[in-house]
Amino acid sequence: MGLMELILIAGAFIFGMFLLLWIISLPLKNSSIVDIFWGFGFVLTAWVSFFFSPAGFLLRKLILLGLVTIWGFRLSIHILIRNWGKPEDFRYQKWRTDNGKNWWWKSLFQVFLIQAILMWVISIPLVYVQGSQGSAFFTPWDGLAIIVWAIGFFFESFGDLQLTRFRSNPANKGKVLDTGVWRYTRHPNYFGDSTQWWGYYLFAMACGGWWTVFGPLIMTIFLLRVSGVALLEKSLSITKPQYKDYIERTSSFIPWIPKKITK
Repeated sequence: MGLMELILIAGAFIFGMFLLLWIISLPLKNSSIVDIFWGFGFVLTAWVSFFFSPAGFLLRKLILLGLVTIWGFRLSIHILIRNWGKPEDFRYQKWRTDNGKNWWWKSLFQVFLIQAILMWVISIPLVYVQGSQGSAFFTPWDGLAIIVWAIGFFFESFGDLQLTRFRSNPANKGKVLDTGVWRYTRHPNYFGDSTQWWGYYLFAMACGGWWTVFGPLIMTIFLLRVSGVALLEKSLSITKPQYKDYIERTSSFIPWIPKKITK
């Protein structure tokens, strides 16, 4: 099977998943289930690509599958636990209110199909590795990919764990988490997520997929400018007065030694 055919199969599978997810969201009246599905959707896409492409360097394909599965399951389970028993996310609630009775069909385009397109485009490095016939041996790029992924996984998973524990303590209400990995970056979870995707890209580089760079690039841009850092910092600057000092001394994204602020 050719690479383009594999990409089209992955795309058809992704759109089918999101169509089903949209149908499920209608009786639940909860479009935010799409957030829970995000990580798991990439896992399913990677496995479908693997099964439809039996050729290629098996070791690289299996390592990538394992890393994507660990990342995707952890992320989806984390969001599921965080959202369990809570109402629909405020972003989707606002859209639901603004669109009224039309939201049931508008949500298909405004939420689910948009995210399906994003998942399809971003997942192409994963699909490429599964369908590639190049470099049938372990390369330095593969080794670097594992290291980069491990760094990203540490920051994302440990950052989420720290934040969950911090929020569970009522004494921390209104306070800013600035210890552990949060001491070196204001968004260790977003940095970690982005870094893992650059690790996946390095696997694609190992077998000639340098052109799939748009995958991790789009993910990073969205985490920085659209759904992640920019959106969160706007609200935190308003709700937490201490956050201004935290911004002044702590790196926004890439971990770095905190600045010493003198007043």
